[in-house]
Amino acid sequence: MKSLCITLGIICTLIGTLLFILPGSVLFLLAGLMLLSIDFPVVRNWLNHCQRSMRRGAVKLDSYLLSRKLSR
Repeated sequence: MKSLCITLGIICTLIGTLLFILPGSVLFLLAGLMLLSIDFPVVRNWLNHCQRSMRRGAVKLDSYLLSRKLSR
């Protein structure tokens, strides 16, 4: 079971990295990191960094869209 989780985590992380570069969803990257963080504590730090970065990006996008909406 552990090897299956690690294998799926690696596959999802690779697909997520590829889709991060190409137009696609980053959800695969998050899913892969989440699966790998169960067994590897170092990956938990990467997952936290990824989550913080995505949150900052969403906040910036929200403030930009709100300021654009209010300027009209």
